[in-house]
Amino acid sequence: MKSQFQVLSLAVSVLALGMVTQCLAQSGDGKVAIHVTPKQAYIFVDGRAISEASKHHSLSLSPGDHKIELANYGYSPETRSVTITAGKTTDLDVTLQPVSGTVSGPFGAMTIEGAARDAILLNGKTPDYFVGHGDEFDHDWWWKQELVVPPGTYQLSVLSGDKEAWSGPVDVPANKRVVIDIPKGVRKTVDWSRGEKLTSIPRFVVGSASATVAVAKPTAQLSTTTAQVNCGDPAQLKWSSSDAPHVEISTVGPVSATGDQSVQPKQTTTYNLTASGPGGTATSSATVNVNNAIQANLALSPAVVHYKRVGDKVVQDDSSSLSWSAANASTVSIDPLGTVDASGNRALQIAPKKSDPGAVDETITYTLTASNGCGASETRTAALHIVGTIEQPEIRLSMRSAYFPTNKPRTIKSDAGLLPSEQESLKSIADAFNTYLKTMPNAHLELSGYADRRGPDSYNLALSERRAELAKRFLVQQGVPEASIETHAYGKQKNLTADQVKQLLEQNPSLSAAERQKILQRIQTIVLANNRRVDITLTTTGQESARMYPFDSKDYVALVDRGKPLQAGAVVNAAQKEKVKN
Repeated sequence: MKSQFQVLSLAVSVLALGMVTQCLAQSGDGKVAIHVTPKQAYIFVDGRAISEASKHHSLSLSPGDHKIELANYGYSPETRSVTITAGKTTDLDVTLQPVSGTVSGPFGAMTIEGAARDAILLNGKTPDYFVGHGDEFDHDWWWKQELVVPPGTYQLSVLSGDKEAWSGPVDVPANKRVVIDIPKGVRKTVDWSRGEKLTSIPRFVVGSASATVAVAKPTAQLSTTTAQVNCGDPAQLKWSSSDAPHVEISTVGPVSATGDQSVQPKQTTTYNLTASGPGGTATSSATVNVNNAIQANLALSPAVVHYKRVGDKVVQDDSSSLSWSAANASTVSIDPLGTVDASGNRALQIAPKKSDPGAVDETITYTLTASNGCGASETRTAALHIVGTIEQPEIRLSMRSAYFPTNKPRTIKSDAGLLPSEQESLKSIADAFNTYLKTMPNAHLELSGYADRRGPDSYNLALSERRAELAKRFLVQQGVPEASIETHAYGKQKNLTADQVKQLLEQNPSLSAAERQKILQRIQTIVLANNRRVDITLTTTGQESARMYPFDSKDYVALVDRGKPLQAGAVVNAAQKEKVKN
């Protein structure tokens, strides 16, 4: 076995070799000379706990950038970035600023043995949670070296360099002193009568052989300037805290110690402020109530409109105004208008879907849909009633009543009873009516036959019937559907009077004043001639054929009496009077 001397010699040799190796490894380092007030402040380099500043005025560091943190409880910590140059010394002068105010009780205390000059941290492992070094809290003799804390449970961490010498929970009751042995942990809890006498003490007091660090419990206060908002509207949070290096608000994240921030909650939200520090945790909360209900309205004025169209021409199309509002909505649309503003009004030009002739009775439904980012939605409807008609334009056929000679026709088996001028008139009526049927297939022509006053009633009725049937037969020959023609016979009923005939003469544009005078000299004959006719009525419109006697036709004489025909277009003069037979 080796002697103790040999072992000691070997240890000395190994130690000497280590020192030489370390010197060789650090031959390219630079230095930082730290001068800090208070001198008890602790040095952290690149996150490693080094020592109190009074023990290391000069540190050797590798060339490059380094982060130096200086902490002393009761003072605001400072962080400096330094760039080290090989072989050179960088000076760093820092004065920490004291935190004003004292710490109020109740209190408990910790005595930490065996930690030497290791860093002591409560409730965290960064320099923000540093409260002192082991040499400041290692006895409770005449010269007090103690860590005073609010009663509670603490997570104690003892850091040495980049290692954790010990970590664990420590429960500190009020007016009790807990002794912690590093690295064994809590050794005992004893009465601490001094705590009962303390009301408030400074955060940091140091003497020649004594030190007292009084850790303050964090405070936290959170409020909102607006407790009730609509969906999407902002609310302002305002907060303050003290003695808490870590402050955060739920749903917001980490925040500064004091401040304000705008939030836009989508639903009623309670915000919780948590302030954590060496002295424990403080909380505060504030609730922002969110109204996500949508108040929607949709109205038409008027709700009933009238529409009328004749052919392609709209003769009446009332307008209506649609108004709406959707409070607390971010998206609003109206079917069939599309996306619209949250409130507004719009004039509506109305046209029915119906396009064919007939009555109009339609309803247009407008549907408002509103939603917001808070998940709420609302629907409103308004119905617009359109009433009216779509009509075919009034088509006036060129129709003149057909006139017959005395006692004609005797039969309807031939067209002999229709003089050429009357056939031409009926042919033009047939052409126009056939065109009219293309748009109005249900139209009818109504033929009414008449005879003058002479002769028996029965004979005249049969004669007027033959006249109507002959006119019908001719129209059918021209292509008019037989089913579209109705006939009536009135005989000598409803005969025109002399005054009515005179009025017709006045309305006849083809006669001059002189011609009217000559015709009036034979008024009785002309009255008889005007009553030998067939009137034509267009049933869809009620249009009646013009009772315009063909004074200017080549068949004039044949129509008036049985004498020799006069020259074309001539008017029978008074000297040629003959008895007109029925």
